[in-house]
Amino acid sequence: MSPKVLVSDKLSETAVQIFRDRGIDVDFMPDVGKDKEKLAEIIGDYDGLAIRSATKATAKLIEKAKTLKVIGRAGIGVDNVDREAASKAGIIVMNTPFGNMITTAEHAISMMMAVARQIPEANASTHAGKWEKSRFMGVELTGKTLGVIGAGNIGSIVCDRAKGLKMKVIAYDPFLGQEKADKMGVEKVELEELLGRADFITLHVPLTDQTKNILSRENIAKLKPGVRIVNCARGGLVDEEALAEALTSGHVAGAAFDVFAVEPATASPLFNLPNVVVTPHLGAATTEAQENVALQVAEQMSDYLLTGAVTNALNMPSVTAEEAKVMGPWLKLAEHLGNFTGQMTDEPIEAVNILYDGEASAMNLEALTSAVIAGIMKRVNPDVNMVSAPVIAKERGIAISTTKQDQSGAFEGYIKVTVVTGQRERSVGGTVFSDGKPRFIQIKGINIDAEIGRHMLYTTNNDEPGIIGALGQTMGENGVNIANFTLGRSDRGGEAIALLYVDDPVPAPVMEKLGATGLFRQIKPLSFDVA
Repeated sequence: MSPKVLVSDKLSETAVQIFRDRGIDVDFMPDVGKDKEKLAEIIGDYDGLAIRSATKATAKLIEKAKTLKVIGRAGIGVDNVDREAASKAGIIVMNTPFGNMITTAEHAISMMMAVARQIPEANASTHAGKWEKSRFMGVELTGKTLGVIGAGNIGSIVCDRAKGLKMKVIAYDPFLGQEKADKMGVEKVELEELLGRADFITLHVPLTDQTKNILSRENIAKLKPGVRIVNCARGGLVDEEALAEALTSGHVAGAAFDVFAVEPATASPLFNLPNVVVTPHLGAATTEAQENVALQVAEQMSDYLLTGAVTNALNMPSVTAEEAKVMGPWLKLAEHLGNFTGQMTDEPIEAVNILYDGEASAMNLEALTSAVIAGIMKRVNPDVNMVSAPVIAKERGIAISTTKQDQSGAFEGYIKVTVVTGQRERSVGGTVFSDGKPRFIQIKGINIDAEIGRHMLYTTNNDEPGIIGALGQTMGENGVNIANFTLGRSDRGGEAIALLYVDDPVPAPVMEKLGATGLFRQIKPLSFDVA
């Protein structure tokens, strides 16, 4: 059955056609996103939800989205998506951060020019039949210092455009390295220095706990007198009330805002102040940008639903289509390893240590680690996946560590998972053979070569004669067919293990009969998703 996607906001017909051309069943209902009750009523039928800003993917909606696998936001901001609820439900949340970068950067430059020359006020005055030429004295941008807070995708474009206007550009961004700053041709500074030097300030950071009110009342007081502030990023980055006071006092000469702390913004301390330019969140509002993000979200969602490729996800490591092809067996192996340790561990898990060797160490380790944790967490929640598993692990206080090393043995690469509890450590290792099939190659430090089947039986015992016979005879007498039988031991007379791949689950009475032989320390039925 083809994946099914609901488009609940206005996306271009071209984007909708992408879903259809890729073989996805799509329902284009551009107004249903505004109808919360109707959306909640139908959302349970879909694998994917494509939205803009009108649809609110709340925790209540997500609770009803039992089959939903991905939410795709055509645009950057995902304030209308409850990411925590989506992550717990195992739903990938994607955005399209690159489709409107140029458009948003151009809007910031436009707003800067508008406030520098008081264009909106001059326009309104002239339309009113006035000719107030002396009233609207502006300032040039050439030679002025532009302080850019946030030099990421959009901020870096603004820097480039500002240099073309012959401005001196200084940038504050904790993640901006000196080499990148030199390449961009900007001066890297700390926030304190930027506040005191900039003639214009433009913000290009997301709204987080760290960036909220980054231009606080305290920081606004530190600004160079006569500064002009532009915010086309996110509402809440600037204390609007404090800025309004600074504008009224003349400490700040002007401001240009496209975003506000509360949107839609029907009221703001910045409204109706002289030399304040305001627009209704138009940063991405160009024909080109709207088309770009719509096409991008359709491609991304289609790729995930059809191939497993993950692009621009906000709650899961990205996996390219090429990686998905190569890593598919390794992701399955990682899940099997986690699943083995999870099924074998009854007490609370305190830590998970994962070793990536050789070929495996060069892969997308974030994705592999998520797959391991998903396998482990299936013991507490069968519906867990690579998105929700890390959330569950964090909630349970499980420490996760990874190590990678060059090829160290006969296999080109392998993964070893060690689970730590208050009582013991348990480890299992595996690799992927040339046929693309995952295999267990080590359990509890004992080397084996075990094919992984849907139904398995794991036993431990002292290395002594009669074990194989007891297992085979008991299974045979009770109609349990053995597809594969693997043995291993630490040394002669030491600890030994057996891993049986069987056609059907081993019934409890059969395990009781094995236990009655007195030959086994442990008898554990296992199951794996090998589809």
